Amino acid sequence: MKVLSLNFLTCAVKACKSSSSSYPLHPQDAELVQDEIELNPDILINVLPRLDWTALRTTSSELGFPPLPEQAPTQEELRTDEKTLRDLHHLLLETQISEGKLVCANCGHSYAVKEGIANFLLPSHLV
Repeated sequence: MKVLSLNFLTCAVKACKSSSSSYPLHPQDAELVQDEIELNPDILINVLPRLDWTALRTTSSELGFPPLPEQAPTQEELRTDEKTLRDLHHLLLETQISEGKLVCANCGHSYAVKEGIANFLLPSHLV
């Protein structure tokens, strides 16, 4: 599961749908795997406006990456700042969670991640 995908996931428990603390899911006991992928600036430049920067900053710090800036870089800044572009590429596209769990801050439910796949099936009492 790429770190990029965490920026689009929220808790599936019905009671959490109206709570802002159910997003982002927080990685715990995460085993990270790095895959080298060719840098494609256009992918990052196009996905940047769709990211929740605050959630990305939270996820990044929880995974032990250096802190991201307070404000997201603009598309123009990203085009000219090679270091930021490479750092975001490494975090979002090259880093994967292979094992661990994703925990909801609202209800505390944890979703297991095994072999890079998160299990979002809920037990019947939480549906």
